[in-house]
Amino acid sequence: MSVVKINVLTVPADMRTELEQRFSKRAGMVESADGFEWFELLRPVEGTERYLVYTRWRSEEDFQNWQQGQAFQRGHAQAAQGQGQGQGQGQGHGHGQGPAATGSELWSFEVAESAGPKG
Repeated sequence: MSVVKINVLTVPADMRTELEQRFSKRAGMVESADGFEWFELLRPVEGTERYLVYTRWRSEEDFQNWQQGQAFQRGHAQAAQGQGQGQGQGQGHGHGQGPAATGSELWSFEVAESAGPKG
């Protein structure tokens, strides 16, 4: 059964372009991971500063293996370099000089039902 991980990033309006550019530069980092199924960066359109980073995995184990792997560590090490002490790993999703987001949380789901286009 697939699992979905949604990283919820709070991004001030003046950092939206920066966040999106950083994600576009990371293209390919997760796609080659064993068990990876899907990625989307969802931009808020009204009433919130929260971006959703949607990933889908074959299993929880595959997600955990990727999270503990070198590609994840490299991608998030840059974020940690630009932050003050006491911030959590991945906090801010910097991928550059300093954080683009002011906070993050991880939501986890199992896929109970799924549908695609008929055709």
